[in-house]
Amino acid sequence: MKRHPASCLSSILKYAFTRYGMLWLGLGIVVLMSLAALLAPWLAPYDPTEFHRHAILKPPSAQYLLGTDAYGRDVLSRLLYGGRISLWVGFVSVGISVLIGLTLGLLAGYFRGLTDEIIMRCVDVMLCFPSFFLILAVIAFLEASVVNIMIVIGLTSWMGVARLVRAETLSLRERDFVAAAKLGGAGSLRILLTHILPNALSPVLVSATLGVAGAILVESSLSFLGLGVQPPDASWGNMLMEGKDTLEIAPWLSLYPGLAILVTVLGYNLLGESLRDTLDPRLKH
Repeated sequence: MKRHPASCLSSILKYAFTRYGMLWLGLGIVVLMSLAALLAPWLAPYDPTEFHRHAILKPPSAQYLLGTDAYGRDVLSRLLYGGRISLWVGFVSVGISVLIGLTLGLLAGYFRGLTDEIIMRCVDVMLCFPSFFLILAVIAFLEASVVNIMIVIGLTSWMGVARLVRAETLSLRERDFVAAAKLGGAGSLRILLTHILPNALSPVLVSATLGVAGAILVESSLSFLGLGVQPPDASWGNMLMEGKDTLEIAPWLSLYPGLAILVTVLGYNLLGESLRDTLDPRLKH
């Protein structure tokens, strides 16, 4: 019996908004955007810094699929290459923050006492400052470069990971398998790396996924303010900055990088929230 197309569409939409449907939707967006950025040298029709003086502010057409900017540069090519920088900043900065937060969280939760007090007071001090304004203050004194942005974002966003890992470690260190490892003569480093760390990774994975979305937004904001990636290199943030002056006559210059940021951040948020619902047994219905 053939099903009506409207019924099929309703079933697809119903599945898309279930827990696993959102997980696959988020994963699909993340994979698609990552592949587009990774394959930019082969997908981009033009050099992202090449000027086409005969095609300044051309609207989307068969030759320039997403139009050109005020210098005649192809928007699609710059969008693809800009995605490489934005995603790279997200991955590396989150890697730095996870490494710091994971290490400090394990030490604070396992050794407790003075070690825990010192680390958690540092966390409290860092959390007293609004993270974006702290990043702005640091970047203002440094050279605006991709490397500096990645390092600064990573060094100012590890506190949430540290608190999550500490809470997990405080619980895990009281489990029977840790007590058995101690009776078997295992040292603290071995217990941390082989028994506690693998069991504490679930919340870290969720936090890291959501952190990539946050880092992309921070990088885009910094580039939009002129403190991030500098022209002629392309990032979604500086593409927005360049498009704001011609918004009335060339809206595509702001529309496409804005959509790229929106879709990418949405994908990582969907993936992170779905992973949290899937990995946390307390949230299962």
